[in-house]
Amino acid sequence: MEVSRTRHFGRAAENLYLTQSAVSFRIRQLEGLLGVELFSRQRNNIQLTSAGEKLMPLAESSVLLEQRIRQEVAIANGSNYQFSLGATPNLWDAVLQQRLPVLLSRPGIAVNAMAHSSSTLVRQIIERTLDLAFVFDAPKVDELHSQEVMTVPLALVASQPCKNWQEATELGYVLVDWGTSFQIQHAQEFKGMVSPGLKTNTGRIAMDAILSHGGSAYLPEPMIAQYVESGELYVIAGAPELNRVVYATCHSSRSDDPLLADIIQGLMETAEP
Repeated sequence: MEVSRTRHFGRAAENLYLTQSAVSFRIRQLEGLLGVELFSRQRNNIQLTSAGEKLMPLAESSVLLEQRIRQEVAIANGSNYQFSLGATPNLWDAVLQQRLPVLLSRPGIAVNAMAHSSSTLVRQIIERTLDLAFVFDAPKVDELHSQEVMTVPLALVASQPCKNWQEATELGYVLVDWGTSFQIQHAQEFKGMVSPGLKTNTGRIAMDAILSHGGSAYLPEPMIAQYVESGELYVIAGAPELNRVVYATCHSSRSDDPLLADIIQGLMETAEP
């Protein structure tokens, strides 16, 4: 499967932490067992043969079956299936942090929760060291499967009441990087805005800065709800509405994995603001 994905024995070996000769030997061994060639080996152009194409879905299914067996055996033996969940720091703050107990309450699962950049999450899923990731911008990578799972509304809030967004941003605007789509929409909506006094890729930093020193920023409604209710933050009426779509991303070979589907459903059903 990895040779098919990379179209290169050397890169496949590197991704699998094996030597190239070991990968080549295992491919030849499998071809000998099946009595067919799985790859056409032209220089710089390794392609699946027709037999290889037919085998690929079965190989992907066998990987899913092995993962399922490991999970069931772990539960039967009283041990935990190690499930790796990743997201960008902003998504942990906006949605997942308060939802983590939902996953922790599942029997037979031990969770490895990681916060990384989108590029790192993509690489880890491709390398199969991460089961599931939540991101704001769906990665356009053939090896990955992404599905839209929810929308996070962002509200412009300030440390004091303001008549409009211009007045709010003059308090000291904190520009939070909510992803590529947000940056494009933000630039279109706020032409001529004063330069932000602080830029950050974490909503938590922005909120703490506003609460401590005053200012304004676009923050997720679930994150700011208690501070708006207590009067520490104020939602700016009439400010442009900006939303972020959340995508659940996994390896394409696991797009039909019932465990992932169940986990995604459980997290998102209780994550709606």
